[in-house]
Order: sequence, then structure tokens, then C-alpha cells
Amino acid sequence: MSYPGYPPQFTPTIRPKQPYGPAEEEADAAALRKAMKGLGTDEKAIIAVLSNRSNAQRLQISRKYTALYGKDLLKDLKGELSGNFEDVVVACMTPLDQFFAKELHDAISGLGTNETTLIEVLCSLNNAWIHAIKNAYQTMYKKSLESDIKGDTSGYFERLLISLCQGMRDENPTVNPGQVAADVQALFQAGQNKIGTDEATFNAILVSRSLPHLREVFKQYQQSHGKPFEKVVLSEFSGSVETGLLAIVKCMTDCSLYFAERLHDSMSGAGTKDKALIRIIVSRSECDLGDIKVAFQQKYGKSLESFINSDCSGDYKRMLVAMVTPM
Repeated sequence: MSYPGYPPQFTPTIRPKQPYGPAEEEADAAALRKAMKGLGTDEKAIIAVLSNRSNAQRLQISRKYTALYGKDLLKDLKGELSGNFEDVVVACMTPLDQFFAKELHDAISGLGTNETTLIEVLCSLNNAWIHAIKNAYQTMYKKSLESDIKGDTSGYFERLLISLCQGMRDENPTVNPGQVAADVQALFQAGQNKIGTDEATFNAILVSRSLPHLREVFKQYQQSHGKPFEKVVLSEFSGSVETGLLAIVKCMTDCSLYFAERLHDSMSGAGTKDKALIRIIVSRSECDLGDIKVAFQQKYGKSLESFINSDCSGDYKRMLVAMVTPM
């Protein structure tokens, strides 16, 4: 199964350590055990290991740790760490499908709904990951993701999320020019050329068509009707459904820029949106975080590392910066 997201070629900041066999697993497990044994905790040693291993390798370390010491590594880490540093370490130690499932559950549970989290996750992942997350969600919470979304959202936003949950986007790289032209015309008739908006047409096309197809639709729409497609969405929609459709357009156009903007938003204004910051750094580090860093620098004139350094502190900051900096 390919990694989350759409880029066919991407630049991660964390790559699997090579070679990595039983001896390396044992050395890492021993290093973590030593870091937590006795008085005090060697946070630098924990960061050195976990920020330089892939998610799969961290899970291998966890199994080796149990085999060697008869203890649960994740429980030991939780017992030694606290705050945001604990949160980012726990995220690193969680299988990615389960991590996303928990993020979605947290976004739906409790008072209110975190629409931006639902949008970010469901709009940016490919079909295989959508299905893996749905399976993990069902196993973890004994309910389907769709049923929880239906119970917590409504209207066109609910329909958009339920459509995305099906994980049925066309992933054929071939673009059919005739279908592109038909979609451009259908979207024009459903929005710009109509009093009111035919939301169903926008939903059907933006949720089901392939990345290369939609890129060509957006390009030809502007050429034919003189309006960037993002502005079409802004003029035709509002609220959460507008945010959701915009996220799809941005992910299809430039996924790295979309996540650069999400990271900037997580560190801008009063306080830090730590859950979003952790989620994006952890989930994209083995995918395209290198590309996101470039997009961030180009858009904001400062490096992602410098933003993290000025917005976070302590071992939490050190862990995030280590994950952002290529090995």
C-alpha cells in the first residue's frame, strides 16, 4: 500500500534506517530501556532513536523491547514522558492507520466537531489509506466512521465527507480530454452560469475524479471561463463545505503547499494548535515533508524549523525539529 497522499514522487524527511535487522532492533530497544531506567529520563536518547526510524521500524523496536524485557514500550514511554512531548512520541509509536482513526474519532467526539481535522485527513489521503483507516476505526471503536460522521455533521458537508469516506477516487493516470471538457462544462453550468449552485455536481466531480484529471479540469476551466477554480468554490459555497472543497482543490493542485499552509496555521496567532502540528509532522515525515518544507520556505520566507523553534519549546520542540530535519 502506497504512503498517504497523492504525489507520485516525493521527498520524505525520515527514511527507514538501513541496514536494519535483529541486531539493530536490539540495540535500539536497549538504548530506550537505558534512557528510562533509574532516576530521571534521558529524553535526548529517546529523541535520537525515535526521530530517526520509520513507523514500521519503531513498531519492530516495540516488539523487540517486549521480547527482551517483558514490558510494553509504549506504556513505559507514557510513564516517563508528559505533555506535548509525550503526545508526539505516542503518535510516532502508533500504527499510522490507527493514528488517523484516533484523530478522526477525537475530531468527532465531545462537544462540537473539529471540521478542519476531518477535512485535512479525508481530503488528502488516497483510496487505500481511506479503507485502512475505516477498518481501523471499526476495530477500535466498534462503529463505522460513516455512522459517526452522520451523527455529528449535516447537510452538504456531511454528504461531502461521506463521499470521501468511500475511497473511490479514480486513480488512473490517463486523462481523457473529452471527459475533461465535459466536466468543465458541467461545473460551469452547476455554478458560475446558474442562479444558485448545483452542489451535487461539484461533489460528484471533485470527489471521484483522478488527480491528473482534476488538474486539467482546473486549468481548462480558467482558460475557458476566466476564473481560477478556487475562486469559483469561494463564490459558490460557504462554511465547512467550502473549506472541504477548497482542500480538495488545493490537494489536487499542490499537496505540499496545502500542508505548508496547514502547518503555518497551526503555529500562527494565539497559542499553538499542537494536535494539528503533531499530526502533520508525524504523518507526512515519511512521505513528502521535505517537499512541504520547500513550499513553506517559498510561501512564508522562513524555514519550517525556525517556526517550530520560535513556537515550541523543550523536548517537544527538539523532537519535532529532529523529525523535520533529514537524517
